[in-house]
Amino acid sequence: MGFSERGGLKFQQLLLSFLLHTSWEVGSGQVHYSVPEEAKHGTFVGRIAQDLGLEVGELVSRLFRVVSKGRRDYLEVNAQNGILFVNSRIDREELCGRSPVCSIHLEVIVEKPLQVFHVEVEIKDINDNAPMFPATEQRLFIFESKQPDSRFPLEGASDADIGVNSLLTYGLSPNEYFILEMQTSSEQSKALSLLLRKSLDREDTSEINLLLTATDGGKPELTGTVQLKISVLDVNDNDPEFDQSEYKVKLLENVANGTFIVKVNATDRDEGINKVLQYSLRAIKPKRNDLFRLDEDTGEIWINGNLDFEENKFYELHVEATDKGNPPMVGHCRVLVEVLDINDNTPEVAVTSLSLPVREDAPSGTVIALISVSDRDSGANGQVTCSLSPPGPFTLVSTFRNYYSLVLDGTVDRESVPAYQLVVTARDGGTPALRATARISVGIGDVNDNAPTFEQPVYTVFVKENNPPGHHIFTVTATDPDAQENALVSYSLVERRVGERPLSSYVSVHSESGKVYALQPLDHEELELLQFQVSARDAGFPPLGSNVSLQVFVLDENDNAPVVLPPHAGVSPVTELVSQSVAVGHVVAKIRAVDADSGYNAWLSYELLPEVGAGRSPFRVGLYTGEISTTRALEESDGRRQMLLVLVKDHGEPMLSATATVSVSLLENGQALQTSSGLAKQPPASSIVKGTALVNVNVYLIIAICSVSSLLVLSLLLYVALRCSTPSHGIYGPGKPTLVCSKEAGSWSYSQQRRQVCSGEGTVKNDLMAFSPNLPPCPVSSDREQQEAKKDPLGKINFG
Repeated sequence: MGFSERGGLKFQQLLLSFLLHTSWEVGSGQVHYSVPEEAKHGTFVGRIAQDLGLEVGELVSRLFRVVSKGRRDYLEVNAQNGILFVNSRIDREELCGRSPVCSIHLEVIVEKPLQVFHVEVEIKDINDNAPMFPATEQRLFIFESKQPDSRFPLEGASDADIGVNSLLTYGLSPNEYFILEMQTSSEQSKALSLLLRKSLDREDTSEINLLLTATDGGKPELTGTVQLKISVLDVNDNDPEFDQSEYKVKLLENVANGTFIVKVNATDRDEGINKVLQYSLRAIKPKRNDLFRLDEDTGEIWINGNLDFEENKFYELHVEATDKGNPPMVGHCRVLVEVLDINDNTPEVAVTSLSLPVREDAPSGTVIALISVSDRDSGANGQVTCSLSPPGPFTLVSTFRNYYSLVLDGTVDRESVPAYQLVVTARDGGTPALRATARISVGIGDVNDNAPTFEQPVYTVFVKENNPPGHHIFTVTATDPDAQENALVSYSLVERRVGERPLSSYVSVHSESGKVYALQPLDHEELELLQFQVSARDAGFPPLGSNVSLQVFVLDENDNAPVVLPPHAGVSPVTELVSQSVAVGHVVAKIRAVDADSGYNAWLSYELLPEVGAGRSPFRVGLYTGEISTTRALEESDGRRQMLLVLVKDHGEPMLSATATVSVSLLENGQALQTSSGLAKQPPASSIVKGTALVNVNVYLIIAICSVSSLLVLSLLLYVALRCSTPSHGIYGPGKPTLVCSKEAGSWSYSQQRRQVCSGEGTVKNDLMAFSPNLPPCPVSSDREQQEAKKDPLGKINFG
C-alpha cells in the first residue's frame, strides 16, 4: 500500500529527464546556463564566447577570463575556444542546501576594450539522496481499547534533494490492522499517521512488526525504510488530548535566551493516576534538540539558545503528553515556530581591481574596478545600495543586481593629485540601517603631458675673453613635473651657424647636467656677443621640450699692445727738421697709435723717455695727443741732432706699450731758409707729400666725426629697441658697435669697436682722437652721474 505527495507534478517529472542537457538564454544583460549536479569533470556547459557575441580568435589577445564570486572553481573556461565546462564536483545540497534555486554567478571580463558580462549557471538537482528516517526503528504502544479509525503519528523520512526528487511516497508492509494516512495542514507541514482499521486484541496479537518504506519521485527512484514495532497494551484506555493539535508561534530571531514561547495543555478523561500527565519533546525538525526547552510538568516551552533566521526559518516541535497509567497513554500535538528576520547582518563588499593605476589620459567611462555587495538578511533588510566618497572624478554605475562598476567620470592629473583614496559604502534597507565600507586606493599613472620649463626665458652671461678651452661658463636647469622617464631631462644646442662656422664649434652643453662649456678661447675683438638657444627635452613618448635663450657677452681683456701708425711705425727713426728759431710750444711731430682693445684697455697715453746721459730735453710729448713740441728756445748747446724715444702705453691691467723713435735735426736760420727754398724748388716731391698729407688729415677728420655721430645714433636706437623687446638671436661681429642694457644682469654691458687715431703731417695741426666708452651712462642715471661721465677722459673727444 502507498501514498504519493506528487499530485499534479507529472509534468515536472517529464522535465527532469532533460537535466543532463544544458541550456542557455540571454536576458536582462546576462547569459543563463544550467548543468546538473555531480556532473563529471570536463562536462560541457556552454559556448560562452559565442553566446556573448565575442570572436573566438580574439579571446587570448583580449585577456578573456572568468571570475566567480565567493565560490570554489567549480567551473572553468577554455580561453582558446570560449567553452565553459565543469572543473570540479558540484554537490547542490552542499552548495545551496534546500534552497529552491541554486546558481553560480560568473563575471566574464575581456579587455581592449574592457567589457564585463554576467553569466548565471543554474545547478539542477538530480536524485542522488535517498529518503532517510531519523531512526532505523520506531516503537508504538497502542492499547487494545483503541477504536477503529484511531490515528497514530509516525516520524516521516526526509530527502536532501528538492523538487520532484524530494517528494516522498510511503508504503506499508501488508497487514490486517493498519493503513497509512497523510494529513497536510500547511505547505510546510505534513503529518504521517497509522490509521487503525480493525480493533486490536492483545490476547490474540500482543506485538505487530511492520516495515515502512519511503520512496522519492526521482528517476531512478530511491527508497528508505524504518522498522515499526507496535506493542498492544491493555487497561488505560483514554489518551491525553491537547487543546490544539497545532500551536503556531512567530518569533524574532534576536529573542533572548530563556524567552517563553508557548504553553501546551493536554487533558485526560481518566481518573486518578491515569490522568496525571507529563510532557516531553519527542522530536524537533530540523534536528536542534538543544534549542528549545520544555517544562515536563507545566507544558511551557522556552528558548534554550539563539535563533538565527539565516540558519533556519522554521521549526516543527513534536510534543507528547503521557499519563501515568499502566500502561501509560500518550497524546500528541505539534508546535510550529516561525522565525522572523531582523536586520542583524551587515552588508558585505567585495572589490575586484581591473585597471590600476589609472593613466592621466584615460577617457571618461573607463572601468577601474568591479564591486559586488551582498547581505544575508531578507526583504528590505537584504536590499543593499552603494555610494562613493569623497566627491571626485569617479562614480559608481550599477551593472546588475548587487553588482557595480567603479568608473572614471572626469579627468585626472597626476601632478595635482597622485592618488585617490576612495571609500565605497554599502547600506542596507533595514531599520536601523547597517553599512559596510571598502577602501580603494586609485593611483594615477603618469603620461608625458608636461614639457620641461626653465626659470627664465633668457639668461645673460658674462665671460672674459681668452678663456681656456672647455671652460664652464654657465649651467641651465629645466624642471619637468612628470615622473620617471617622463621627467628625465636632456639638454642640447639648437644648432645654427655663427658667421661661417657652426655654433657647436664655439660652445657645447652637457646632455645631463645642462652645463655650458666654451670649446675654444673667445676673442672680444672678433666676437662681442654670442646668442644661442639650448633645448631641454624629456624622455617621454612622444618627447616634449622647450628652449631657453643665452646671451654670452665676451668681456675685453688687455691682450693687445698699442700699435704705432706710419710714418713712425718703422724700426728706423724718422728725421724731423726743426729751425733753432722756432717758438716755444712749436709742434715738431705727432705720434699716432691705436689699440685693438676697448675702454680703458684702448686708452693710450704718451711719454717721452729721457736720453741716458743727456741733460734736460727741450722737447715734450702730449700725454694724450702724442704731439712732440718744444718746451723752451733751442740753443746750440742742445746739439745738432737729438734722438727722441716716445713710449706709447695703454691703461689696461697689465699695461701694454710700444715705442716710436724720432730723430730731430736742428737747423740754423739760413739753413732753414735754404732748405725751405730748396724744398720749394722741388714740387714733385715735398709739395705733393705735404698736399697729400693735408688731404689725408681732412679725410680722417671727416671719417672720425661721422663714426662718432653714427655710434651715438646707433647706441640710442639699440637702447630703445632693447628696452621695448628682448634681444634677437644673432652675432655682433667686429666693427659693429652695440649697446645692451641687460635687465637680467642689472648692469650695462658693452661690445668693442675698432678705432684708429689719425693725424696729418707737416703744418696741419688739427687731428682727432676718438675713444668708445666702456660703461656708457644708463638712461635713468642721475644728473651727478652724467656730469661725472662728462669729465671722464674716456668719454672726451679732443681736438689738437
